[in-house]
Amino acid sequence: MLFRRTFLRVLTTAVVACAAGSLTLADDGPWVELFNGENLEGWTQRNGTATYRVEDGCVVGKTNEGSPNSFLCTDKDYGDFELTFEVKVDDQLNSGVQIRSRSIAERDNGRVHGPQVEISTDGKAGYIYGEALGTGWISPDPQNHDAFRSGEWNEYRVVAKGNHIQTWINGKQVADVMDDKSEQPSGFIGLQVHGIAGGTGPFEVRWRNIKLRELN
Repeated sequence: MLFRRTFLRVLTTAVVACAAGSLTLADDGPWVELFNGENLEGWTQRNGTATYRVEDGCVVGKTNEGSPNSFLCTDKDYGDFELTFEVKVDDQLNSGVQIRSRSIAERDNGRVHGPQVEISTDGKAGYIYGEALGTGWISPDPQNHDAFRSGEWNEYRVVAKGNHIQTWINGKQVADVMDDKSEQPSGFIGLQVHGIAGGTGPFEVRWRNIKLRELN
């Protein structure tokens, strides 16, 4: 009877965790703050001339007219992981967060490439785009949705396990795809500031509470 009660207790705990949307296994890594809220230690800018600064505990990316896409990238690479962050973006700006991405000198002069989790107010937020991969959308036929709230902080959750990528915005699942296009099992996390048209801007995007745990 003792064994049976113990087994039922463990099973119940697992069911509750799964119902909450995140079943934590004993060998999964601890949650780590990728951004310390004070400075950009552990991050390096790649491509572009947009600016990144720390303000009120947030990473603030600001466009620079004439600049191509800019990326603030983690110095460490990640493979299988769960990533959460909050973001707020000016309506006129398209942005994103790179996952499993790379910058290689011999490929297009180091242009950042890899899967990108979309940040925008046009109904496509949360879908997966192939940044500089020549593939277009990795998410097949993305349909407009209203999970992203304009002018407000939005909570993102990204789970990448093998070639399976899932995303949620404000608790609503958006993407659930098998990534057979990027062929990159690991890489850095990158905060994108998109290039803008001449005579527009400046625009800003803000991130905070950027956390990640590696999945084993």
